[in-house]
Amino acid sequence: MAWSEFLSQFRRIADAQAAGALFAPLAEEEVEVAAFVYLAEDQRVLGMREVRSESRETFDLPIRAVVADALRFDARGVVMAHNHPSGDSTPSAADREATRLLARALDPLGVRLIDHLVVTRHGVTSFRTLGLL
Repeated sequence: MAWSEFLSQFRRIADAQAAGALFAPLAEEEVEVAAFVYLAEDQRVLGMREVRSESRETFDLPIRAVVADALRFDARGVVMAHNHPSGDSTPSAADREATRLLARALDPLGVRLIDHLVVTRHGVTSFRTLGLL
C-alpha cells in the first residue's frame, strides 16, 4: 500500500499510539527511512514526507526540507519517525542530536516537534516518553 493510501486512514494523530500505528510500516524497510507527518493545531494530519537512505545504518536528516514543508502546510506540529533495520529501537547519539537540531530549527517558527519515534519489528521507542523531547 502506498503511503498516501495508508495516510488517508489517519485523519488525526491524537497520541503516541496513533503515531506508532501510522509509522508501523517503516519496520519492514531494509534501509533507514525517515517519515515526517505535519499536524494542524487540532492534531489533524496536513501532509507527510518520506525520505529514504541508501544505508541500513545512517541517515542524513533533511532539516531544510522539513522546515519548508512545515511552513508550506502551515503546520503547528511535526512527528518524526525513522526505522532501525538492525531491530534495536534504542535511539543512537546521532538520533538524539538530529532530534535536537530539528526541534531547534522548528521552534522559532512556532512549530513543535511533538515526538520522534524509532520503529523496529520489535516495537516503537518514543523520544517524548523517554524524556528526550
